[in-house]
Amino acid sequence: MPIPPVLPDDGFVSFARRSPPVTHVLVYGTLRRGGSNDITLLTPAPQYVGTTLLSGTLHDLGAYPGLVLRTDMAPHVQAEVWAITPELERQLDAIEGIHPQGLDEYAKRVLSVEVDTDHGHRHRLDGICYEINPACVRHAPVIADGDWMAWIRRRAPRHD
Repeated sequence: MPIPPVLPDDGFVSFARRSPPVTHVLVYGTLRRGGSNDITLLTPAPQYVGTTLLSGTLHDLGAYPGLVLRTDMAPHVQAEVWAITPELERQLDAIEGIHPQGLDEYAKRVLSVEVDTDHGHRHRLDGICYEINPACVRHAPVIADGDWMAWIRRRAPRHD
């Protein structure tokens, strides 16, 4: 039996250690495929599960978006669902400023969502979602259609 790698004791606790374990992430912004922090370029590689819609208000913060979760809205924010390892979760926490930085910009939440797979199936699972601190988006434009990737294509300067 292989010996697991020793990780630094820096206080990181994976949501995979929860009961029940949370081993999926819901990505709605730069971590989506083709985004500036494309999750498929990280290691260990995540496994694509499908897509989902999240309930909330998506804001443009310039280089990245922020999602304020809301239960009083119909789901419309586009997100990809990925199965991840604790090692990748640690990297995602670092990208979002959660750990080890402990910044107050994002909070790590667990959401129960309906996932649509590429095979036409739908199932429910729990996934990690990084929610923006509402104070950070007070004056940020709202992305009404909830699709960060389409938004950045629309706002990109054209060179015709």
